[in-house]
Amino acid sequence: MNFTRYRRPSAFLLLTVAVVLGAAAVAGLEPGGEGALVLLLELQKYVLLLGWLALAALTGALLLGLTKSSLRVPLVIGLLVIGAPTLLLGGLASAMFGGSDEEVKTESAPGRSDRQLVVVERGGSLDPVWCVYVRQGSRPLERRWSVGCFNGDSEDNALSETVWATPDRIRMTTEGGAVHEVAIAPGGRPDRVVSVG
Repeated sequence: MNFTRYRRPSAFLLLTVAVVLGAAAVAGLEPGGEGALVLLLELQKYVLLLGWLALAALTGALLLGLTKSSLRVPLVIGLLVIGAPTLLLGGLASAMFGGSDEEVKTESAPGRSDRQLVVVERGGSLDPVWCVYVRQGSRPLERRWSVGCFNGDSEDNALSETVWATPDRIRMTTEGGAVHEVAIAPGGRPDRVVSVG
């Protein structure tokens, strides 16, 4: 069986896979600000894996696609010498400086399955930090907006309760008894973002 006729299509397929994975990794690095797609926000968790897979696919595409072996080896070595350390340093920086976010509460709005409040506890800092978000829509077009962040640097600032007061209003209460209510527009955008601490 002659495999040489499959080299170019296989190289093109691997190059396409590398471009798609690379684009997904770049999208995960900067998923956007307020109203960002939740799907892009979730890509952040897999940026390094996507980067490694893109590098592997690009290496395979070069090995299959280049017919002159005199070009193949230096290009692959150059790609690996630049790409692998970059991904390793990125992973190290992410492990050292990036905190992990943990969803501690998710609750649908009363009478609305397309709107949820989400409370996230952020790791990686000395003081606990809780951030409240509203997610609106359904996959793959579900979007997320910030409603408030509470820095637990003092016990009074700690977030004690987050509830739906109505289907378009979120009530957040601190340990110190301060109550903050935020109205949610029909499209999901809050009228303000609360910052405590």
